[in-house]
Amino acid sequence: MSDTERLSVVYELRLPVDLPPTAAEDAARAVAVEQSVEMPVEAIRDRHVRDHVVGRLEDLTPLGVDGATRRWSAVISLATSTVGEDPVQLLNMLAGNVSLHDHVRLTDLTLPSSLLARFDGPARGLDGLRSLVGIDPVAPRALTCTAIKPQGLAVEDLAAIGEAFALGGVDIVKDDHGIADPDLDTFTVRVRACQDAVERANRVTGGTTRYAPNLIGPPDVLRRKAEIALELGVRVVLVAPMLVGVGAFVDLVRSTLAPAGAATLGHPAAGGTTAVAPEVLLGSLFRLFGADAVIFPNHGGRFSFTRDRCATIAAAARRPWGEMRPALPTPAGGITPDRVEELVAFYGRDVMLLVGGALLLAGDALTASTADFVSRVHAVRR
Repeated sequence: MSDTERLSVVYELRLPVDLPPTAAEDAARAVAVEQSVEMPVEAIRDRHVRDHVVGRLEDLTPLGVDGATRRWSAVISLATSTVGEDPVQLLNMLAGNVSLHDHVRLTDLTLPSSLLARFDGPARGLDGLRSLVGIDPVAPRALTCTAIKPQGLAVEDLAAIGEAFALGGVDIVKDDHGIADPDLDTFTVRVRACQDAVERANRVTGGTTRYAPNLIGPPDVLRRKAEIALELGVRVVLVAPMLVGVGAFVDLVRSTLAPAGAATLGHPAAGGTTAVAPEVLLGSLFRLFGADAVIFPNHGGRFSFTRDRCATIAAAARRPWGEMRPALPTPAGGITPDRVEELVAFYGRDVMLLVGGALLLAGDALTASTADFVSRVHAVRR
């Protein structure tokens, strides 16, 4: 990639309303420098660096006033050569230092095709996940997902919950992201028990429910957990990219999960940064880094995401983007079964609804409540 190729990044600047317009331009140019050379441009003697590597302010547009704050949209281009093909360096160039500034937020990005082609994106993507759970490609529908919880239960109790969910016909039964294990032996015992329970339920129902264990830990442990899960027959896993680290996540997908044909659910834990808009982090970057499904807080639940934000995340996950497979939007967080029809109408059938606690409220009737949730999703034709 040459230094003439550039990626375009949009930042929202929030500045005091009483500052002169020139202050906004100064602030935008400061972001361009901070995210490229991080030094006074006047001190750079190399002409190539000054002409190509220093970030450029391409556009500055006022967005409006919120009380004592005026918002601006700054479009800044950065040299593609400064990224190479390193996902960690990409995130560094996009929001490394400016993440420490309260007045700056990354709100959009455009990657040149040469850079986009260097990222694998989802190994299976939306259609691949449908295939894993046995959905007829001629009659695609929305997917269903739920979560085994709470952490702290005995292994046999966690497995029993997973089996009850699977007997109800849900597509994917995932671990709650808070579930972890003190060592690999304990992880192996728990994952084997839950995987066996789901497979046992499938033999009873003739279904194709998949179990997705939570993978968490430092890179070497993360990879070993993935290998163990794959050896036990798992083909869907749950990983939080911001917890394990972007580099570890991308390496795990590339080196271990994708070659085995496994799919990855990207969990948003620790993704609540003010430096990068969720629309970009969850909708675009998680997909770029290899998440086959992108979990995000649904509007109207216990989180504060708006309808517009959720719609934008879902659209970014599925939009045409070079040769990259679309990811599966997975709204979650306080969804109840009585919202199924509303949410499928809102997101369309290319979605996976994740309902957890609302099903667990059923207690001994867990399988029945799960079956009701599943039947409602299957009945929606859009």
